[in-house]
Amino acid sequence: MKILRIGGKNLASLAAEFSVDFENGTLGSAGLFAICGPTGAGKSTLLDALCLALYDATPRLLKTGRNASTLPDVGSDMVSTYDPRTLLRRGAAEGYAEVDFVGSDGQRYRSRWSVRRAYSKATGGLQASSITLHKLPELAAIGRKKNETMQEIVQRVGLTFEQFTRAVLLAQNEFSAFLKSDEGERGELLETLTGTTVYTTLSKRAFERYKLEQGKLQTLSARLSDQVPLDPEARAALEAHLVTGTAQLSALEARKQELDAHWRWHQEDARLAAHVTDGETALAAARAAHAEAEPRRQHLALTEAVQPARALLAERARLEEENRKLADQVSAARQYAERTGTKAADAAAGIAAAQDALAKAEAEQRDAAPLLDQAKALDAQIGALATAGGKVQAEVRHVEEQMAEAVENLTGMSSRRAALVERQAERTRWFEAHAGEQALSQQWARWEKVLGQAAAAMQD
Repeated sequence: MKILRIGGKNLASLAAEFSVDFENGTLGSAGLFAICGPTGAGKSTLLDALCLALYDATPRLLKTGRNASTLPDVGSDMVSTYDPRTLLRRGAAEGYAEVDFVGSDGQRYRSRWSVRRAYSKATGGLQASSITLHKLPELAAIGRKKNETMQEIVQRVGLTFEQFTRAVLLAQNEFSAFLKSDEGERGELLETLTGTTVYTTLSKRAFERYKLEQGKLQTLSARLSDQVPLDPEARAALEAHLVTGTAQLSALEARKQELDAHWRWHQEDARLAAHVTDGETALAAARAAHAEAEPRRQHLALTEAVQPARALLAERARLEEENRKLADQVSAARQYAERTGTKAADAAAGIAAAQDALAKAEAEQRDAAPLLDQAKALDAQIGALATAGGKVQAEVRHVEEQMAEAVENLTGMSSRRAALVERQAERTRWFEAHAGEQALSQQWARWEKVLGQAAAAMQD
């Protein structure tokens, strides 16, 4: 690091503000220079300001810290002689120390230590000191708390307070004490100033390690002296025995490898045999399960075989129901015919007059006879289809078409029959109106026979 400026205010013997610029002016171009002046001029105060701004401590206060005491401040307050705040000039309400420097990273910084009294009055109690660090020239603050800021300063200076006071700043009278001390004290003081105390510690530890290793060496040497070397004959015998033992060991190793191979073969054979046994057991269980499932497979096969006939059976049932309905219709027609015949017997006198109408009805009945025969043939075909089971689908569709046609024809016949009955009723009413004309009733036997034949034909 490089010190650029030292400034302060109200520190010890230096009143008001002061600033010493080491970068510009005479000091900026000077090489080596001395700080001179009478006692109390403020020479040590400049060095105190430097240490206060950087470390919140000074070397000369460390000396008094070994025998620290207290001093009265204001009122009943007491302050330790080791406390850096005692450097605040008496009668001052506030003071500060400030240092501009170039850090080990090549950047410019300003470190500032400050202290004040309560209420900014000279009679107020001392308040806690504060320390800040800013980067120049932008005055960007670094660190927030005091401890954090001091760590940042040490990092940028590159030296702790102890290292700084030994390598950069020697307190007053430290060098004269070094010159006037005896050899032992001078060595101790030199170690203190240069920070080489660690080398003395290392030297002591190295000497202790040397003594420890020397003792181990002596122990090993004593043990080695107890070992008497063999004569050539005994050594040769042992070497021959070693060769023989080595050969035997090689043979045993080879035998061991051979036995290991046999053992692994037997292990593999046992494992495979166990697998074969497990496989045979699983096969037997599978065969038993297969045999046990044979009835279920047969039932499934029969079920799958009769699946196509299920639709045929349903169609057969439907056709039987249609046939039953047609039979009911024919029965109803015959009953109606019987009722009509009864009415005709009562109106025997008018039968002769209705001969033409009956002849026409007989003609229509004869026209319907082929349709009835066709329906009978269809019934026979339906029975044959239900038992045969072959080509049922196509024949059933054909039968359905023919049955639909027959039903349509039968419906037409029913309509014509109803019309015939209505006409017959009209004729009956006419015969009742002409009851005197009964000569025609003599031919009733022949007409009754004809009506019976017609009814039988409709029933068929």
